[in-house]
Amino acid sequence: MLRMLFIAVFLSLYILMVGPPVLLYTLITKNPDPVYWAGLKGVMFFVGAVGVRVRVKGVERIPPGVCLFAANHTSAADAPAVIGAIPQRIAVLLKESLFKWPIVGQAFRSVNFIPVDRGARDSAIASVEKATEAMKKGQSFLIYPEGTRSPDGRLQEFKKGGVVMAIKAGVPIVPIACSGAHRIMEKRSLVIHPGEIVVEFLEPIDASKFSFDERDILNQKVHDAMAAALPPDQKPIGFCGAA
Repeated sequence: MLRMLFIAVFLSLYILMVGPPVLLYTLITKNPDPVYWAGLKGVMFFVGAVGVRVRVKGVERIPPGVCLFAANHTSAADAPAVIGAIPQRIAVLLKESLFKWPIVGQAFRSVNFIPVDRGARDSAIASVEKATEAMKKGQSFLIYPEGTRSPDGRLQEFKKGGVVMAIKAGVPIVPIACSGAHRIMEKRSLVIHPGEIVVEFLEPIDASKFSFDERDILNQKVHDAMAAALPPDQKPIGFCGAA
């Protein structure tokens, strides 16, 4: 709990000190990079300060150009680890409530993150369409195809919105296997444990080779690639090698 309190206090101070001038700079220059990298580097500094290490593998597998990164989601701790591991500026589909936070919400919008109201189907579809159009214009995205955090660290079934985005935009999907984050910070817990999170970029899958009618096949291909790369205790029950 003390580690979480440390992050909450000092990250809040960092946001209050750095956020307004960087947001003003972005407003004037229309360049979102300073907000993105200042926010990310700040979060990663405080994550490291409480004893959380991030080990990154497979960066060389990331293809050039626009990509749709797809990661498993087990903990609040895996978001900074995964985003921090991606070597390019990406946008994220985030739940709408996060955009209501002062300064942070404005920062999310300035770097082209897209709010999603998961409780309203039509609104969620509109958000996915907006992200698809952004990818067509050159913006890479990160999605969590499970739709929510896993309760036990094991990979869950995927929703189809992500692969539909990739098929429509004609971009490669880069599966990301994130392991260990559920031990750092359990779901619905504010306790942070020191330890290591491993983020591994897997072989890209060319979504342009799949039609809309083949979206289920592509979805399962991405799911199985991710499941195969996860440790035994994070593989789905019944999957080869699951413990």
